[in-house]
Amino acid sequence: MKIVYWSGTGNTEKMATLIAEGISQGGKVAEIINVSGGDENIFNEEDLIILGCSAMGDEVLEEGEFEPFIEQISSKISGKKVALFGSYGWGDGQWMRDWEEKMISYGCQSILDPLIIENEPEGLGEDRCIEFGKKLASI
Repeated sequence: MKIVYWSGTGNTEKMATLIAEGISQGGKVAEIINVSGGDENIFNEEDLIILGCSAMGDEVLEEGEFEPFIEQISSKISGKKVALFGSYGWGDGQWMRDWEEKMISYGCQSILDPLIIENEPEGLGEDRCIEFGKKLASI
């Protein structure tokens, strides 16, 4: 399983690490990839796409690297399952709802409710990330 993420403050990166830990506890292996190391073919051999990005600006995806990456893979992901996660510091999660709708419009099937954590995942937030990973491992 591949987890591709973008993180500005490290919170979404920490989420990716905890999700990978949950996947490992669930008996599978996860590769964590910063979006800068990904390309349009990264999910060619994957049935499940795991993506993480924090909310930016007025609750949008990061526009310098992550949004262009999503556009690159958009024509190659129809029919695949998708799981989304990310952190935010303000708002109510609108960026995630918009992002999930966008992925569904590309032909993906959203298999779990997207995981959003306010600021850094700590305590219960860490547990939620690990449980998210365990659920992904069982799919």
